[in-house]
Amino acid sequence: SVCPSCLQAQQAKFLRDVENEMEELTVTIAQAKKMVELIKGAATKEREGVEKLFAEASEVLATFQKEVTGFIEEGERSMLGEAEADLRWKEERRAKLAQCKQNLENVPGTDTIYFLQEFQALKVAMEENLSPSLSFQNELNFTKCTQAVSAMKDVLSAACKSQWDHLQGKATDGLSFQEMEEAESRFPDKSNNPACRESRDYFLKFAFIIDLDSDTADKFIQLFGTKGAKRVLCPIPYPESPTRFINCEQVLGVNLMNRGNYYWEVELIDGWVSIGVIAEDFNPQESYNRGRLGRNEKSCCLQWNGQNYVAWFGGFESVIQQPFFHTIGVFLEYSEKALTFYGVKDSKMTCLQQLKVSHLAKGQFDPFQNKINNKFTSLFLCKLKPAFFLESVDAHLQIGPLKKDCVSVLKRR
Repeated sequence: SVCPSCLQAQQAKFLRDVENEMEELTVTIAQAKKMVELIKGAATKEREGVEKLFAEASEVLATFQKEVTGFIEEGERSMLGEAEADLRWKEERRAKLAQCKQNLENVPGTDTIYFLQEFQALKVAMEENLSPSLSFQNELNFTKCTQAVSAMKDVLSAACKSQWDHLQGKATDGLSFQEMEEAESRFPDKSNNPACRESRDYFLKFAFIIDLDSDTADKFIQLFGTKGAKRVLCPIPYPESPTRFINCEQVLGVNLMNRGNYYWEVELIDGWVSIGVIAEDFNPQESYNRGRLGRNEKSCCLQWNGQNYVAWFGGFESVIQQPFFHTIGVFLEYSEKALTFYGVKDSKMTCLQQLKVSHLAKGQFDPFQNKINNKFTSLFLCKLKPAFFLESVDAHLQIGPLKKDCVSVLKRR
């Protein structure tokens, strides 16, 4: 038989296990509820954004259709007027010549004077040449519209297919994963860059201490001191400021960078976060589409979107196939006009993307690098600031701590 005290001990332990399980479930239920709300909120905002963009795209197409239709109508109107005037002149001339010829043929053979008069009238009619000149020279320029609209339709169809494949994970920048692997074998390996092989200690020589500027923070960003930023659902009543973002959930560092090398680190705590730099003179009142980091030529960034890293500049993107890193290192070489993003783990650096002019070999084409080659150096005509974009409703970041023995002399203004 089992002793009562043993049963009581087993029962007590079992009940404690049940209570522990219930407590854990309480925590995970709260987290699950939060995730449900986050998904609903993100989906609602994404849906609204997509509907707005489709409406704007429809307006663009409607405007283009109106312009092309108007071009056809104007071409028809102007050219038809000339063509009809030419037709009327030809018909009148033919009728006049026919009448003069008939009059001449009706003259009696004995009436010489009357014959000479009618013959002279026919001769004068033949010599008249006042035909209106046709400025369009028989070229119907509005018939090129079909070709132009067809080309536009093909581009739109290809763009829709490419983006749809991208959304479904079938392609990256319009290429299948197999094509991407083949392309990677042809393109230079970023890890061959000497800066990609350095240890963290090398970069700490250029450690740059960043303080977040509360006068730039969007109202949906809560700051924790000068190092932490989190996106919130309820707007914060910040005072008005000419440097405050009003359409994008972004915040800048107060620090300016215009010479030498700078290195800083950012901890990705939660959500979708973009890290980059922006020109000092950028207008914080830009629209959402133009104001986001990397969607203009005044800024660039590395984005974590929950699945991969994506580099952005000038509205062009480059998807990066690398695992998630909790810490991102940013190395700005201002004089070299280069910006490199690293994944940092255990003092080891993994190069994620370097933004720098690098001309491709003949026969190669990379839209993102082509944009870098054409426009990236102009970004360095301005003083730059560290910039952060908290994209999702749960986004949260922290400016990473650097070695204490470095920071005392490296807080540059």
